[in-house]
Parts: sequence; structure tokens; C-alpha cells
Amino acid sequence: MAQADAFGARLGKFLHLRDAPPSLVTRSLRSVELAVTETRDDHPVPGLSGSLALEDAFVVSLKLHDYPACELWERGKCVMKADVRAGTTYLYDLKRDPRYVIDKPFHSLFFYIPRSALDSITEQSGAPRIGELACELGVGHDDAIVRHLGASFLEGLHRPNEANQLFVDHTMLALTAHVAQAYGGLRRATELARGGLAPWQIKRACERLESDLGGSLSLQQIAAEFDLSVSHFARAFRVSTGLPPHQWLLRQRVKAAKQLLSVRDLPLSEIAISAGFANQSHFTRVFSDLVGLSPGAWRRETHGAAEDGT
Repeated sequence: MAQADAFGARLGKFLHLRDAPPSLVTRSLRSVELAVTETRDDHPVPGLSGSLALEDAFVVSLKLHDYPACELWERGKCVMKADVRAGTTYLYDLKRDPRYVIDKPFHSLFFYIPRSALDSITEQSGAPRIGELACELGVGHDDAIVRHLGASFLEGLHRPNEANQLFVDHTMLALTAHVAQAYGGLRRATELARGGLAPWQIKRACERLESDLGGSLSLQQIAAEFDLSVSHFARAFRVSTGLPPHQWLLRQRVKAAKQLLSVRDLPLSEIAISAGFANQSHFTRVFSDLVGLSPGAWRRETHGAAEDGT
């Protein structure tokens, strides 16, 4: 099976892009690789797209630009023309060799979901395996959830050094579960327990997250310590804390930053790195969103520190 972290490069060749497009990759479903890739070309090379490797995998595409009269191909033949609208979601089965004629500017997000990821989702849900997804060529879906998750991924793709692995794991897991339910007919055979983690589990999970404020730990690594599936752990952690792991971690970073801000002469750039943020800009943006004040303003108001630039 093709590697998800190479999917961006494959997609670049498929669309005749001059450079490999940016991608985010997760391996949170039992080491199954998934990826999201942004593709854009305002001055494309005209012609038929390339061919992606035939494999038991699916691509979910969120269109970010209108593409009227799109000529669609499948299994080596022109099948139809269809108007593609921005904000619409399309699904493609890579076993059918989907292609299209490139003759206009395009901008899309592509989510790579191999069959093994869907199998993992159904196993964790205690449900029968999914057959085929609803991959009808030329049929778009008005999917608000994909649009919402897509907007979150776009921010991560544009600021990859700020997209910690917990965020990528959690958001891609949510996207895959949604696709399984909305387009694969996933229904849980038995209802999962609604409780959260045991007190000792939540204590250890929080300690593990706090020990790595940079967010390099994956959901899979933490869930494995409790012999839980990633989806079970993420849900139970949210029940126990009221927040998904990556958002809980952001608040711990802000908490650590507040302690460091009490040191008057410590520069904000050093505080940002020490508290696990990618850089000072990332620190300022997250802190301002959660606290309602910039770090500099909060420091002056709380500790009466001198002006330090933010």
C-alpha cells in the first residue's frame, strides 16, 4: 500500500504541480497512515491529470474553488462533465482510477483514507466492516462537517510548525469517523460506555501531556499506555476533562506561560519556546484567544511589568 506521507508527492504529479503540495500526516489508527494535502494552481498546465496508484483506498476532496464543466474520467474513459462548486465535498475510489481534465485554476483539500483506516474505525466501534463508500462520480455533497474540519486543517497546513501532532491525530480521526458514518453507513453494533477515564488514568494521561508541552506525543502513544483504542481514549479524555487532548494541552501551555510571565526580564520569545509554543507569534495568538489579552498586556496588568513589545 502506498505511504500516506508520500501522498502529497503523488498528488503533485497527478495534478502536474511544479512543487509537492503541503501535507499533514497521522498514524493514530493502529499505525495506519492518513494524510490531508492542500493543492492549488492558479496557472495550471492544461491536459489530462495523471493517474494515482490503484489501491484499496479513498480520497475525500473539499473543493475551495469553483471548477465549471469539469471533464471526469474513470478507468481510462471520459465519463461525464459536471460543474464543481466551492465548498462541496466529493469522494473518489482509487481502485477506479479517477482522473479529470485540468484546464482551469483549482484549489482543493484532499484527504487520503485507506481501507485499513475504515476497518480500524469499525473494529473500535464494534461494528461490521464497511463495504464501499458513496463514491458516485460527479456527485457532490453539502457537508458542513468536512468544511469545518477542512478549515481547521487549512490553518494547520499554513502554519505547520504550530500544528502539534495531537491536533492532527484528533482532527483526522474525527474526519475518518465522519466519513465512515456519513458515506459508509457505519452503525455501532453496541453502544460504547459513556464514562470517562478512571481517576488514575486521567492523572497519568495529564502528566504525560504536561511532560511534553510541545505536543510531539501522539494520541496512539498515550492511548497505548492504557490499552485503549485511540477513539475510546480521545472520547473518554474529553468526558473527564471537558476538552479534547490537544485543546487541554493548549491551556496547559498558557498556564505554564503565565508562571513564566511573572519573571519580569524574561523575553516573550523565550517564554513561548519554554511553554511549548512554536514561536512568539503562535504564543501571542493562542494566549490572546484564551485569556482575552496579549501576553504583554496580561503581564503588565498582573505584574506591572514594563512594556515589552506585545
